[in-house]
Amino acid sequence: MTKRTPEEVLSGPYGSAPRAADRIFDTACELFYREGIRAVGVDEIVTRAGVTKPSLYRSYKSKDELVAAVLRQVEAGFWERFEAAEQLHPGDPKAQMVAYFQGLADRSGGDDYRGCNLSNAVVEYPDRQHAGRQVAQVHKQQLRERLQAKAAEMGASDAKALGDAMMLLVEGVFTSSQMFAGDDKPAKAVVGAMKALIAAYCPA
Repeated sequence: MTKRTPEEVLSGPYGSAPRAADRIFDTACELFYREGIRAVGVDEIVTRAGVTKPSLYRSYKSKDELVAAVLRQVEAGFWERFEAAEQLHPGDPKAQMVAYFQGLADRSGGDDYRGCNLSNAVVEYPDRQHAGRQVAQVHKQQLRERLQAKAAEMGASDAKALGDAMMLLVEGVFTSSQMFAGDDKPAKAVVGAMKALIAAYCPA
């Protein structure tokens, strides 16, 4: 099955004659991102996708399983962007992180930006046993560890503290960008904040 991130779904029309399973998945991506996961029911998904409810249950045992599948694809897209920033500056972790945060600031500028579905899922599902919450929770722990490792690569005086500070910047962009409209979003300051953190934790 060809799966796309919510950003890709929102940026363009569907391809020609997608299979029912693909329409279900893409429609779920779009609706979950725009309206929130818990606000969207199975009936709305199948109606918008133009398929029957049995078609959905042939691909996914439950809405929770569909939610987890969507979030796994969101996670894959996140790491693709993270690694793309790394590839721009091989061997230079400081420049890699500045590039990543620049990309994050750019993506968060639109008024239709709804942050990160993984972060939103943690808020929507307080039950840590929920399949979607578990996908999001594991991802966030991996991100925290990876940021701390990146800080260590920079030679930070306290890699754990710098990694956690970067984690807070990431989540701050995801959240604050949903609160403010127009061109004056706090996320525009994130690159400067990242550079200040590097200067503070990685003195020349």
